[in-house]
Amino acid sequence: MLDLTINSQVLTNTVDYCREKGITLPTFAMMKDPAKIPAKIQETLRRTGLWDVHPASLYRITWKNAPREHGGLFGDVNHIVIPPKLTGCRAPIIALTGRWFPTGAHKVGATYGCFAPRLVTGQFDPLTTKAVWPSTGNYCRGGAYISTLLACRSIAILPEEMSRERFEWLQSIAGEVIATPGCESNVKEIFDKCWELRNSGQDLMIFNQFDELGNPFWHYHVTGSAVEDLMDYYLTGRQRLAGYVASSGSAGTLGAGYYLKKRYPGAQLIVAEALQCPTLLQNGFGDHRIEGIGDKHVPWVHDVKSTDFVVAVNDELPMRLLRLFNEPEGRAALINEGVDADLVSQLDLLGISGIGNLLAAIKFAKYNELTGNDYVVTIATDSMHLYQSRLTELHAEQGAYSDSRAQRDLELLHSVTVDWMQELSYYDRKRIHNLKYYTWIEQQGRDVEELNAQWHDHETYWGGTFEQVTEIEALIEEFNDRVGIL
Repeated sequence: MLDLTINSQVLTNTVDYCREKGITLPTFAMMKDPAKIPAKIQETLRRTGLWDVHPASLYRITWKNAPREHGGLFGDVNHIVIPPKLTGCRAPIIALTGRWFPTGAHKVGATYGCFAPRLVTGQFDPLTTKAVWPSTGNYCRGGAYISTLLACRSIAILPEEMSRERFEWLQSIAGEVIATPGCESNVKEIFDKCWELRNSGQDLMIFNQFDELGNPFWHYHVTGSAVEDLMDYYLTGRQRLAGYVASSGSAGTLGAGYYLKKRYPGAQLIVAEALQCPTLLQNGFGDHRIEGIGDKHVPWVHDVKSTDFVVAVNDELPMRLLRLFNEPEGRAALINEGVDADLVSQLDLLGISGIGNLLAAIKFAKYNELTGNDYVVTIATDSMHLYQSRLTELHAEQGAYSDSRAQRDLELLHSVTVDWMQELSYYDRKRIHNLKYYTWIEQQGRDVEELNAQWHDHETYWGGTFEQVTEIEALIEEFNDRVGIL
């Protein structure tokens, strides 16, 4: 469970500090329903850009931001519906789009879920302590941004082969940026850097997304609620939510799936990973190009017992579809195929991992022979806003994109099959859960009794953690009352 032990002296100093800096904190209720945000804050947001470094931007940590770069308030859940004409499967697929979060990715929410409980309990001292954000991409960007909004120092850690856009923006936000060797699947190198920092004698706190329960906690309550809002709108008659698809990554986004399985009995949780690094599917390893879903281990915060499918996606497909969805020739081919032009114009809302999730959703729908009455929901963590340099690189490597290439890629999309996936039995799940031992007990020094509790005391461990939201909400509200500027 989340540690909510109070350090009274640090908390008092933090309250005074936040009063001086004009900082208050959104509750989870506000992130789910921005209509509950105080009018004073909403008025400030009318004059504030989406990515502006302003304390009020904390209140933009929601799926319901108006899709505007400056001055927007709130509306419906940001999403697109991807129809059979594009996917080749009968079930409609809904993708929540993270483009309109500050930093351009939903990971800023996960960082808040990790940071806020430490702040309102006095466990983190913003006056003296550095916040360390180890990541395979977007999480460290979100953490550095949150740290800047809270006027404290930060260190961002990410692999050196991540997209240029990530590094360029981080240089202007984070106090320090550390590039570790390798690509998105080189997570061990990130962990090694964290141990080096721990042993350096600095006053710092490491918010490791792979073992911070605040990560799936935020998604359970906020992303899960956002999907529920969409289902309330789309589901009529005999229609149902058949499945929720998210990449393995840090396992944070899977938190929404745990919520949805309780809310919609029969809905299944599908975990996607890169075929080139089939950790869950084959206990495997390797490098891949689906940025931001680092693998080669099972995250501590992955509730494996609640997982129903593992689907591997060949990273060649997202890289090919990146061009189909974004090059003029590719978009023209899609429109000629009968895909709605308005939808085609929005396909840049899918970043590389979003395309990977879409492909996993298609494979799940085809495997289960889903129909038009079955909705599948997935996540587009970020958008092409963070990958324009990849398009430039692909153009340099492969030459100009042509109609003939677009036709081949369109055929590739429609010929996606149900290979490299597994419907998990009880003992398949236990096999994957047991892999945590080697990373977390042997390498990272976690407690084997807690590992066993995740499996054998499943509802107490996971359910008890997510039920802490009531206590955390009360702590945030008390914190804001003591700051006293709302």
